[in-house]
Amino acid sequence: MNILPAQKGFLGLSGENAEAATEEKPGVTVIPFGLEASTSYGGGTAHGAQAIIDASHQVELFDEDLWREPYREFRLSTLAPFAIDGGSAGVKAALAQLEGIVEDVLDQGRFPFVLGGEHSLTAGAIRPLARRHDGLVILQFDAHADLRDGYEGEHYSHAAAMRRCLDIAGVSLVSVGIRNISAEEIPFLEENRHRINIYWAKDRRNWDVGEIISHLSGRPVYLSVDVDGFDSSLMPATGTPEPGGLFWDDVMPIIKGACEAADIVGADICELAPIPGWHACDFLAAKLAYKILGYRFAG
Repeated sequence: MNILPAQKGFLGLSGENAEAATEEKPGVTVIPFGLEASTSYGGGTAHGAQAIIDASHQVELFDEDLWREPYREFRLSTLAPFAIDGGSAGVKAALAQLEGIVEDVLDQGRFPFVLGGEHSLTAGAIRPLARRHDGLVILQFDAHADLRDGYEGEHYSHAAAMRRCLDIAGVSLVSVGIRNISAEEIPFLEENRHRINIYWAKDRRNWDVGEIISHLSGRPVYLSVDVDGFDSSLMPATGTPEPGGLFWDDVMPIIKGACEAADIVGADICELAPIPGWHACDFLAAKLAYKILGYRFAG
């Protein structure tokens, strides 16, 4: 795996900043994976990972909540851009490729953080983690349930992202912010209530963060954020924007609580489709990534 120079990677660290974390600190590998193969409305996810990395160079390194510079608590590296497999095998080949990359990152004892790219990638990213961690839970922030058994002829579609994850025995799901589900997904949801807990966006004023975290406490957790989980007024730069969604202060307490109560073993941020000249959405995703790392390693 080719690694970018620190100043070109996530956070754009240089000089003394690039060497701030000592060898005994945990390692983090950022994996840019701009998969765009099954998007069904707006396009652009192929450019999402690079937009996040570029915007991250403007993120302030000091965190006012943690009252420190979290990047000093982990050794950060970013993979250089690479071609994504596909061809006639489509999304399935890309997921196998990502599975292998995450496997290599884990073999190095490092934390995998995937920047997408469409949400279908999660099904590939979690496979090595599910093999290593019994009872893996996915904490999903999303507008869509993603429980279809394929969509528009693609078994591994972004609209089936969580269904493909739940194909793995022992994996369970806590979904937050859902406000779009199809009739065809309901039977699967009803049959798998023991594996799936959904916190609907329409009910967020009554959410109990402690209750959400209770499903994760003491367990290995993979954190997956589809940026369309945020309200479309805050995050229009996504292929399937939805009104009635989450805002920054809805999401942060849940992520912070999850990092305090559970073992976050990997993460991804998906479905950013950058709008040229509109940097706010790219910056939100970049700051979100840094907040996740901060709560995970410096909280």
